[in-house]
Amino acid sequence: MEAPLEDEPLAGALAGIEGVKVAASESALTFLSSIEPAELLKCVFADTLVTVSESGRDLGKFSVTVEFARRDHQPCMLLHAQSQGAIDDSPCGTTVTAYIATDLEVLEEDFHEYVKLEDHSLDRRCLMVQHDGQMMIDKVTTVGGETTKESISYPMSTLRGLVTEGSNFLLMRLIALKKRVPENMTFISLNQGLHIIHNTFSELGLKQLEVGGETLEVFGLERIVDSVEDSPTTWQCYFLADGHLASRVQVGSPLTMRLLQLPSHTEKGFEKIPLVWEEDMQMCSKFLDRKEELKADHASYLRQHPEIRALISDFLQFLLLRKPDDVFQFARDYFLPFASRHPPKPSLKTL
Repeated sequence: MEAPLEDEPLAGALAGIEGVKVAASESALTFLSSIEPAELLKCVFADTLVTVSESGRDLGKFSVTVEFARRDHQPCMLLHAQSQGAIDDSPCGTTVTAYIATDLEVLEEDFHEYVKLEDHSLDRRCLMVQHDGQMMIDKVTTVGGETTKESISYPMSTLRGLVTEGSNFLLMRLIALKKRVPENMTFISLNQGLHIIHNTFSELGLKQLEVGGETLEVFGLERIVDSVEDSPTTWQCYFLADGHLASRVQVGSPLTMRLLQLPSHTEKGFEKIPLVWEEDMQMCSKFLDRKEELKADHASYLRQHPEIRALISDFLQFLLLRKPDDVFQFARDYFLPFASRHPPKPSLKTL
């Protein structure tokens, strides 16, 4: 069965084989360096597809959104991809959130994947963060009750032309808008073992595809992810003229992701997607920063006004001794003498 998002096969480390260097092609590097801001602007939209079986059964939903953002004051693209559904009636899902520079260099990416089975479940999370010229990678995998952790770092100089789970979607939009794939478009990726491998993009040409009751011309892209120990993994995607994803399938899988309605019908204000802020790196970071800011501010105020603790402590002791039925009236009567020390301010200003 096909994984919700691209699940590259386990492979040996080509980079670890003596004399073999895994690197992106000059054609791929030239493509990345030639990306213009106007091209990125055309990629800022949302895609929503459904995952169907060979029999046409609806098995889940797949969505990708791209927007402009900032990370550490650096302008970038924020990509969020999410897939939810079931494989053989077992719930599964994948979420990718990535901050991507304008040349598609990944600044930060959080990949989370899960499959819930009756006897045992799989949960895999991989966080990539660029820091001081290094790509720091932390991976946590839980199978059943066993959890394994892996950490590795690569110099950014060895990752030129890196395409990740997140940047892959933005790269394909850019290629689809050009409707042309340069020859020898070979990039590098990281497989599940966190080793560097090759992946290549090629052109499938044009074909007719039915979307929302209309027959449209779509442009095809093929992505082949190399493997040493297994056969390569191949993905085929077809795009509308405006870059919207119309179809996506892993070769050999009985599942297909399809666009059911044309974007003009679904994109009036973007389809509302349930918000899970804990899985959004940007929102979670803002929440934690704001939480610490408020805690520090409140603690500072309490240190400057020690009478607050004494006042509240006296009130609670008096309340527990009296145990009034009407707590609000009791609180009003207790604090009323304090209000008399300061005359009430007028609610309206007088001219």
